[in-house]
Amino acid sequence: MRQKTFLLPTLRDVPSDADVTSHQLMLRAGMMRQTAAGVYTYLPLAKRVIAKVETIVREELEAIDAQELTMPTLHPAELWQETGRWDKMGGELIRLKDRHGRDFALGPTHEEVITSIIRDSIASYKKLPLNVFQIQTKFRDERRPRFGLLRGREFIMKDAYSFHDTEESLDETYQAMYQAYERIFTRVGLTFRAVIADSGAMGGKDTFEFMALADVGEDTIAYSDSSSYAANIEMAAVASQALDSQAESKPMATSTVTAALTISEAAQQLEWPLSNTVQTVAVKLDEDIALILLRADHELNEVKSMHELHVKSFTILSDQEIEEAFNVEPSLLSVFDAKEHRIIADQSIKGLTGVLLNSSVKDECAIQVDLARDLEINQYADLRLVQEGDASPDGQGTIQFARGIEIGQVFKLGTFYSESMGATYLDQNGRANPYKMGCYGIGISRTVAAIIEQHNDENGIVWPVSVAPFDLHLLTLNSKNEEQAALSEKLYVSLKESGWDVLYDDRPERAGVKFKDADLIGMPLRISVGKRASEGFVEVKVRSTGDSQDIHVDDLAEAIQSKLQELSNK
Repeated sequence: MRQKTFLLPTLRDVPSDADVTSHQLMLRAGMMRQTAAGVYTYLPLAKRVIAKVETIVREELEAIDAQELTMPTLHPAELWQETGRWDKMGGELIRLKDRHGRDFALGPTHEEVITSIIRDSIASYKKLPLNVFQIQTKFRDERRPRFGLLRGREFIMKDAYSFHDTEESLDETYQAMYQAYERIFTRVGLTFRAVIADSGAMGGKDTFEFMALADVGEDTIAYSDSSSYAANIEMAAVASQALDSQAESKPMATSTVTAALTISEAAQQLEWPLSNTVQTVAVKLDEDIALILLRADHELNEVKSMHELHVKSFTILSDQEIEEAFNVEPSLLSVFDAKEHRIIADQSIKGLTGVLLNSSVKDECAIQVDLARDLEINQYADLRLVQEGDASPDGQGTIQFARGIEIGQVFKLGTFYSESMGATYLDQNGRANPYKMGCYGIGISRTVAAIIEQHNDENGIVWPVSVAPFDLHLLTLNSKNEEQAALSEKLYVSLKESGWDVLYDDRPERAGVKFKDADLIGMPLRISVGKRASEGFVEVKVRSTGDSQDIHVDDLAEAIQSKLQELSNK
């Protein structure tokens, strides 16, 4: 491709509205331009990268017998109403009406559509298992689009769906997809972790997110420093550990505190350790109100608690709701006000003695509480957020934190969609059963942004060979010099004939401008035709290391092959 006519509008200055590295570099490198908030046009350079990523995805999925199809972007409301997600998705769903007043949505995901297709197409277990995928633009009305492709309203996604008659069959496909994802993200050059995750509005269980490690990531990963254990912080388990031997239990008493608005402030006044101070949190579990107890130096994990307590909704009561339910000022809420409500405690306080608690009396706290002796706790569970330095739940090492960008996720959906939509198959005995389903997504455009977040330096992007828009960047340093121009033209033709993708900078620009642009857009190898053209020598520079050497054109093909192979193996 001749750069003189290639649509590549590079920028020298960092755009003021771009906050993260990938967004800045994609704008500066002429890869994309914003059309509206969270909506971008992908220019030719970006399209070439996206195509490389899509090819890798297709190769790995087709290798495990997944079949590609294309489903509509426009979804009739009736399909989403069958599963209840028309209302549950809320403002994220971009809705519209046709000329007849019928409701539609722009697809953010395709569970309803694919379930309706299989419902009408497959009737027998003999056609199962089935695994289908598509690569398509998706739409979600993000409340606050930001960070370029990392959180947009329009994005490219690979979504796949599998249908099964047995749990064993679902397990096999789920594992095959998990392993395919590992190969995909390795091939595109990402450093990533597969982490235990929450399925959210998608439903289902046994969910893993694939996270590209990056400081700009919006998710926190809790991982073991000595094993493969990793989880989204919202789902990270806390190892159950027996408490150290406690001092002899003393009789419960009360102590006066003044102007303490929280139990932690009371502990500070009384010089009571937070590790022996217990906070009380009023929550609504589905339709039931309960009190949750956990240490004052720990934080309640609402997402994990919902799973641990097997409820569909989990909300912390507002001050008004606390007053109505317990007839007490919110700051005075105490476990002693539980009345008929359940008391649920985090497992880390089981057996704790010498505890400081709210007493429900103003300016007074209960001290020396023995939880087993003085309270009737109905249930213990893992309810708190994991902390750095906690023991890993698999018994190996300690927990550390890292930031991550979600680039893919795998779900076991079970039968939620098939049951909601009446999608059944006939088994060996002629009985109708709902399909068991899996769902598997990869953010293609987000993956491109994640690659840039991990592969860049102060001068620009440093593309891995596998996804680089071009293999080689050929530069004529002085286009007015006949020998340089002639050798460049000859090399451009021969390199393309050898099968390499070549971007040929034939622009009438100064060498310094060409070097800056070459570093900015970051092809793996740069070949510069300069002053030694008359001798048949060119400079070959490796973008990732900065190493360069003069190579005679007779040896150029072999040198390129060797260097690209070496880069691919890293």
